[in-house]
Amino acid sequence: MLIALGLPLTITLQQRATAELEREALIETQGIAAAIDPGDVDDPEKLQPIVEQAAAQVGGRVIIVDEDGVLVVDSEGPAERGVFFATPGRPEIRSALGGSPLSQIRDSQDLSEDIMATAVPIPDESRIVGAVRVTRSVQRVNDRVRNVTLGLLAIGGAALFAGLLLAFGLARSFSRPLVGLAGAARRLGSGDLSARAQDVGGATEIEDLGRSFDEMADRLERTVRAQREFVANASHQLRTPLTGMRLRIESAIAETEDEGAKRQLAAAEREVDRLSEIVDRLLATSRNVEEGKPTHVDLGDAVARAVTRWSERAERLESTLVTRGAGETAQGDPSDIDQILDNLIHNAISYAPGDVTIETGRRDGSAVLTVKDAGPGIPVDDLPRVTDRFYRGSGTPAGGSGLGLAIARDLAEKWGGSLEVTSTPGEGTRVEVALHLAAS
Repeated sequence: MLIALGLPLTITLQQRATAELEREALIETQGIAAAIDPGDVDDPEKLQPIVEQAAAQVGGRVIIVDEDGVLVVDSEGPAERGVFFATPGRPEIRSALGGSPLSQIRDSQDLSEDIMATAVPIPDESRIVGAVRVTRSVQRVNDRVRNVTLGLLAIGGAALFAGLLLAFGLARSFSRPLVGLAGAARRLGSGDLSARAQDVGGATEIEDLGRSFDEMADRLERTVRAQREFVANASHQLRTPLTGMRLRIESAIAETEDEGAKRQLAAAEREVDRLSEIVDRLLATSRNVEEGKPTHVDLGDAVARAVTRWSERAERLESTLVTRGAGETAQGDPSDIDQILDNLIHNAISYAPGDVTIETGRRDGSAVLTVKDAGPGIPVDDLPRVTDRFYRGSGTPAGGSGLGLAIARDLAEKWGGSLEVTSTPGEGTRVEVALHLAAS
């Protein structure tokens, strides 16, 4: 705004100052011409005192030329007397000898600066007998314009500084309530359930936002505390039957002599231990999520655990588990990833016996977990709905609930990931789970 207003104003002042100087120069030069007797144009002795006095008054150089443009008298001395002055480089003299006064600013090659050159004719009744030319430096105009420009810059700078101070003060007053509200939101997001905006002040809209935030925080605190109590109670109630089950299995292993039964009971004991670990991890995960702590899982370790759990059953169903790729660390809970793998491997060895490839890696900035079988594949019409709850496609063998892929998808999305199923009839099915990479 300051530039848009100040620049045109500066140009206008410069043009006005130049026009005033030109008008003043024309008036002064015409006054000098009026003081000259047309009959004395060819008499240097009479004209020399006139031009010297005029030069002192206007502060410039005054010359008189005859009707042919030849220099008659010069306020700076007789050195150039008799020289032809009506050259193309001095258009003001040629214009004045033609009867038209002219004042213009032009560059002087002799002085190496801009000068104001003004020439008016000396008439004698119906003819022009000569011309008077006054030249002076335009430094006075330049100084005036420069001073005005500096003044405008000073005024603009002061206005800009005052505007910045005012804007800074207003911005601080407007943003202070929002800063307080943002701080409360950060504390709440980091696990401080007691964080409240309280009376943030500010505009009515900001106060309404602060009250809405506090109401939301109250509901969230109640929900999280209820969830914590439920998980704690459920975990406590589950520990007792799990402990009893483990003791009974250990007793059965000690009493039986059948090696096959012992293997089955040992596998059952491992599953009980795993279920106990899941209960413990539920408590830890609930606490970590509540406190805003990230949960990480090594996909390579998760795959190794899954292969240990499923190898024996895979052999009975004539399937082979093959692992590939380098394990990546992803955001997620180990128990959730274990459950995803259990569901995917169970589907693969149950409905597509043969080689089942479990692969981990990284793609497009995500940690990827893939389970691929070489079975008959999924019909094209069923493929869009295979992750729906309780959906069982046409030709699906008896058994199963239609929940495996739906649960796996929900667990992946719980941690901001995704699950994608692709299949080619006759070639097999590929299930890919993409998760966020854990921060380094």
